[in-house]
Amino acid sequence: MTKKSFVSVISHEEKEENRGSVEFQVVRFTNKIRRLTSHLELHKKDYSSQRGLRKILGKRQRLLAYLSKKDGVRYKELISQLNIRKLKTR
Repeated sequence: MTKKSFVSVISHEEKEENRGSVEFQVVRFTNKIRRLTSHLELHKKDYSSQRGLRKILGKRQRLLAYLSKKDGVRYKELISQLNIRKLKTR
């Protein structure tokens, strides 16, 4: 299995300073989601990884909901950079 380069939206300086920021956490969760998705394409019956993927998806969804409520501009910029869907509103 080859290593793929994952999304690197945040610069190296920002990574060192802002590890607790919402954007940094969403980028890390997105990288984990993409890695687990590619893993699950090979190992379809790895149910513990499926559970972990669902948990990470929920965490990312909650962070994106928080960001959309607090700052819509940062939210729209982040989802466009990461190329992920908008949050579903009810």
